[in-house]
Amino acid sequence: MSLIIPTLNEAKNLVHVLPTIPDIVDELIIVDGESTDGTLDVVRELRPDAVIVLEQRHGKGHALRAGFEAARGDIIVMMDADGSMDVSDIVVFVASLQSGADVVKGSRFVQGGGSSDLTLLRTAGNLALTQAVRMVFGGRYSDLCYGYMAFWRHVLPAFEGEVGGFEVETFLNIRALAAGLRVVEVASFESSRIHGESNLHTFRDGARVLRTIYRERRGLTRARSGLGVPRPAVQALVGAAYLASQAENV
Repeated sequence: MSLIIPTLNEAKNLVHVLPTIPDIVDELIIVDGESTDGTLDVVRELRPDAVIVLEQRHGKGHALRAGFEAARGDIIVMMDADGSMDVSDIVVFVASLQSGADVVKGSRFVQGGGSSDLTLLRTAGNLALTQAVRMVFGGRYSDLCYGYMAFWRHVLPAFEGEVGGFEVETFLNIRALAAGLRVVEVASFESSRIHGESNLHTFRDGARVLRTIYRERRGLTRARSGLGVPRPAVQALVGAAYLASQAENV
C-alpha cells in the first residue's frame, strides 16, 4: 500500500510523524510544495526509502493529484504531515477496505472520534457543508472536510479532475457518491498540529468548498440528463460518461 503525505514547511512535524508510520505501509510518497525549512532533508534522513515528488503548484489538491500519479500500491492512503492524524488509523482503514469497502474515510463526528483542533466556527461550517452534500447528493457522511482517507487504486478513475486546494476532500467524497462506491466512515481523533500554523483559511476555503459542491451538482445533472438515467439510478453511474461530462465543463 502507498501512503501519500503532502508537505509544505513541515520539517519540525515530520520529525515526530515519520518514525511512527506502521510497517503496513509499503511505499511512502512525500509530495513537497517547495519547502524552505529543510523538510526534504528530514525526509531523506529519517526515511531514505521515501519517494519524493516535487510539485510547483501550491495547494493540497495539486499535491494529492501528483501523489496519486506516483503511487504504485493497490491501496492508497492520504494523510496530513502536521501530526494531527493518528497513524494507527491506517491499519483500520486497510482492514475496512479488505472487508469490502471501496473508500474509507476518517470521521471526527462518529462515536470514538473527536478533535482538539476544531474551533466552533470550523465545526459549524463543516457540519453545514456536510448537510448540504447529504441533501444534494445523498449519502450519510458525518464529516465532509477531513482529509484522512484510503481507497483502492482501481477507483482512481472516479476521482479524475483538477482541484487545487483544501476543497479536494469534498471533491473526492462527492465523486465517491456519484460513482456509487462503497464508502465506510471510521472514527478518527484529530489532535492539534504539533508545530506551526495551518494553511487552512476558514472563509476562503469554505467558499471554495461551496463552489465545488455547486459545480459537481451541475456536472452530475448534465451527465444524468445526457444518459437519460432516472434519478434513483444515479448510484449506478460508474464514471465513464459522468467523468467525460465533468472534464468538458471543469
